[in-house]
Amino acid sequence: MVELAGIIILGIGAQWLSWKMKVPAILPLILLGLLVGPFSTLWTADGQKWLEPIYNRDSNIGIFPERYFFYFVSLAIGIILFEGGLTLKRKEIRNLGPVILRLVSLGSLVTLIGAALSAHFILGLSFGISLLFGALIIVTGPTVIAPILQNVSLNRNISTILKWESIIIDPIGALAAVLVFEFILSNRGPLAFTPVALLGFTKVVLTGFIIGVSAGYLLYYLIKQNLIPKYLLNVFTLATVLGVFVLSDLFAKESGLLSVVVMGTVLGNLDMPKLKDILDFKESLSVLLISILFIVLAAHINLEDLSLLKDWRCFALLAMVILVLRPLGVFVSTRGGELPVNEKLFVSLIGPRGIVAAGIASLFGLRLVSESIPGAEYITPLVFMVVLGTVLLSAVGARPFARFFGVMEKRNNGILIVGADRAARLLGAFFKDQGRRVLMVDMNASNLRKASEEDIEVYQADIYQDDFNELFDVENMQYLLAMTGSGDVNRYACKTYKSQFNSSNIYVVLQSSADSYAREQNIQSLAPFDDHIDLMEVARDHPQIHLLNFAGASDLKEKIESMNPISGSIPLCLWSSKGEILPLVDQNKKLSDLKEGSVVYLGKTISSELKHQDSQV
Repeated sequence: MVELAGIIILGIGAQWLSWKMKVPAILPLILLGLLVGPFSTLWTADGQKWLEPIYNRDSNIGIFPERYFFYFVSLAIGIILFEGGLTLKRKEIRNLGPVILRLVSLGSLVTLIGAALSAHFILGLSFGISLLFGALIIVTGPTVIAPILQNVSLNRNISTILKWESIIIDPIGALAAVLVFEFILSNRGPLAFTPVALLGFTKVVLTGFIIGVSAGYLLYYLIKQNLIPKYLLNVFTLATVLGVFVLSDLFAKESGLLSVVVMGTVLGNLDMPKLKDILDFKESLSVLLISILFIVLAAHINLEDLSLLKDWRCFALLAMVILVLRPLGVFVSTRGGELPVNEKLFVSLIGPRGIVAAGIASLFGLRLVSESIPGAEYITPLVFMVVLGTVLLSAVGARPFARFFGVMEKRNNGILIVGADRAARLLGAFFKDQGRRVLMVDMNASNLRKASEEDIEVYQADIYQDDFNELFDVENMQYLLAMTGSGDVNRYACKTYKSQFNSSNIYVVLQSSADSYAREQNIQSLAPFDDHIDLMEVARDHPQIHLLNFAGASDLKEKIESMNPISGSIPLCLWSSKGEILPLVDQNKKLSDLKEGSVVYLGKTISSELKHQDSQV
């Protein structure tokens, strides 16, 4: 009882410590596991570990019987990967799909072969054990990438590549490791490996995709039809994930990981109600499982295993993996100019291994040692060395590397526009041309498609059901513009996301939307009109955005008064010389201090002094 409670307490404590120190949780978790595991034998009176994960019948010490320890680790990893699959969105890889696919295929092959050859020639391990080592370290775990992405504001290309690679590669790495593991146990020589691998891989992939897709759509249907009560939704989903994992493994051994990732990805990309509730529950469950897993897996290592790492050749192998193989895999996978060199270099240095590598290495290492396979004792300590080394490099170096290579997202540079009608698209295109990141959110697929054709980043979401924090990094948004024709939607958007924005940077476009609540909350109307129909008619007849310079408050007032829907032009906002959005309605008495700037207006050109843009949307 003490051991079980201690694992959870230590695990959650390590998670809190990692949050406080802004490092991936894997670092304190593994260190704590080593401390209560192999290192504790240095000072205990009887030389026993404080925490022994596998039960030993002779000494009556331990927690899990051996095979149940394997089952627990496998199911826990499956749940973690399902939660990761829920966060994968197709729209995120619209322009990066080929890069990610090559990174998880060609890049993985470079790492696998390169690591296998390095382990064989540097450490003298057999080809079978070397190949297993190479298969285990091709994975970059989402459990360690996610904290890095949360703590370091990277540009969209980099964050998307690292996120998708880390989740997609997990089941691929697990499959590769399983195939190599079966080859080693088959003991039938290298000539038999090719047909075994081909047949095994085909069976696993087909089974994983068929069961994963089927289960995803089935669960979606049940939730969509309200056939699952709300109080059972989360636990029913958990039971479904476990059932899919086990069922898939019954049809094709080790296909469970792929099935749950596919199932999660299917659900995450469907218009599924209550997805946020499932994500919140799965995130909490994943944090608990990760905390338990890393501690018990690290505690499972013996001090004799760690002593193998005293050999300098082990560190030479680690350097080869980090400094040669990862960069080589990235540059081979991103050839063709999709990414600039600075982004390639950054991705090359950020490749932390995670829970799947550590978990499967522990499982297979123990099995191979029990089968008396030569060199099997190196598998677990070598993989843990790579995990710790790559995580430490990524955790400590991510921020300085990002600054050095210039791949950090500019803080508070984005503009979130709720609504994607013609007027909103025109204004969004204007802001994008000014170098701002623009995000448009709407439920209307046709409007979003037109915005996407203008190369504007779009999200189809229901503001009443979807949480923007789950879709993108709201912290990088400076302004929120509510531009729908519905006052209720505009008010809800301003109210819901007020805490993420400075209230003076939240605007509604129509005065009718800036009701008593908005005025009390310091939410301003951008433009001095209240008729959405006027706005849409001008956008239809004269779909052009212009800039008109002014000098001083009196000049500004004169130029604003010259614009009206009847004349075919509508002022939308002010654009300061510093690139700030300011409202036309002087609620905060700030405009009198504005010496110069430009009026952003929609419609006919009323002055040839400065015309910024003509757009047909």
